[in-house]
Amino acid sequence: MLDLSTPGRRLLDRRTFLGSSAEGLAGIALAALLADSRASTPIRPVIRPENPLAPRSPHFTPKAKRVLVIFCSGAVSHVDTWDYKPELVRRDGQPMPGGDNLVTFQGANGNLVKPIWAFKPRGQSGKMVSDLLPNLAELADDMCFIHSMTAKSNTHGPAENQMSTGFTLDGYPSAGAWVSYALGSECADLPAFVAIPDPRGVPQVGPNNWGSAFLPSVFLGPAFNADKPIVHLQRPSSVDGRADLAARDFLKMLNDEHLKKHPEDTDLAARIASYELAARMQLRAAEVSDLSKETAKIHDEYGTTSSNPTKAGFARNCLLARRLLERDVRFVQLFNGSYAMGEGVGNWDGHRTIHTQYNIHGPIFDQPCAALLRDLKRTGLLDDTLVAWVTEFGRMPTFQKGTNGRDHNPKGFTAWLMGAGVKRAFSYGATDEFGYKAVDKISSIYNLHATILHLLGLDHERLAYYHNGIERRLTDVHGEVMGEVLG
Repeated sequence: MLDLSTPGRRLLDRRTFLGSSAEGLAGIALAALLADSRASTPIRPVIRPENPLAPRSPHFTPKAKRVLVIFCSGAVSHVDTWDYKPELVRRDGQPMPGGDNLVTFQGANGNLVKPIWAFKPRGQSGKMVSDLLPNLAELADDMCFIHSMTAKSNTHGPAENQMSTGFTLDGYPSAGAWVSYALGSECADLPAFVAIPDPRGVPQVGPNNWGSAFLPSVFLGPAFNADKPIVHLQRPSSVDGRADLAARDFLKMLNDEHLKKHPEDTDLAARIASYELAARMQLRAAEVSDLSKETAKIHDEYGTTSSNPTKAGFARNCLLARRLLERDVRFVQLFNGSYAMGEGVGNWDGHRTIHTQYNIHGPIFDQPCAALLRDLKRTGLLDDTLVAWVTEFGRMPTFQKGTNGRDHNPKGFTAWLMGAGVKRAFSYGATDEFGYKAVDKISSIYNLHATILHLLGLDHERLAYYHNGIERRLTDVHGEVMGEVLG
């Protein structure tokens, strides 16, 4: 008989053996849990106080270098633009099955109403897109549609918040601020993140869409457009240009000397860095906003010379967006629609007279936006730029009772992606046969944000900022990368 150690002899006893095995399995389970915990350890970028916007490495190799978010505020009707539903056409004027006494926001809903603009197959893919946006429809082969989007709120303000910040409540950083925090900037003399409001005004929650909240304020996106450039950048006419430059050089020397005496004062370093960025922007921001250097052909393509002043203003904003992207601004947020003018007047909130209102909004948006996308493609910028078209939620396949418009619908709507890292001529997910509710591969704004971060080389589960005792994330505790849309 072999000599066994005391622990070995104990294992010959059945009860002892089973007990020890159970403890071993518990240890294995604990080790697995600890491994998962290590995998989700937060990654907080190292921010240099003297240069908080210095470029930083992503978590893994990215597909996209920069992002353009095109945000149509007011909630664009997906059933009248991107999401074709033959059954909605067939049942036009009939009650929606199971929709008795359905109230989604403003009041009771009436019968189903077919798309107001005809859908046609587009490009080689044959993707069905409506005639409301004919120029954008020509680009359907380049688009990756997400037809199963859902939102957590049916109210514009909270839904705008969620689309831009991940949360329906105020007080959270915008997606652009998160990206600036994570990656910094490749451009030393322009902000890492710029928001371009509509020429008619700002969206409903205004600066929430581009704010930094509890992230350092250096990561917020300054808001300016082609007609309203950044204020206070120009030097007074009474100050000579050479004297201005000499004064800046002298001030920099004083700041550097002061910082040497207080190297531990990170707030001082951050203030100096922000002042120096502002000084550099005095020279560069004026140049980037000067659209006169663009050719007449480009101006015609975008529509900057349109007799419609709103369309011409939005076209100039689209041209400004391209100029910012080609100068390596990391995140550009371009808005179409504002709320200063009332419900549906200056935005896509088509409650009452959707046909009349969308016939105004469609042409304002369509040509300039399509020209911007074609320009990005022609210049090669689309190869490493991710474009995301979004709106805060969708609209009902019915008309509201007593109106000629559609009520709010957060249960199913469409967003689309284009450019770096995503499939072309691809559709992901689906709503039901009427376009009312997402039913296949149901997605969320968390998933959209997770996918955008992933394409930038960022792990949405690990990009974090410690605030008020909580590791905060853009995607909160939710979100999955939509792997099927990745090219």
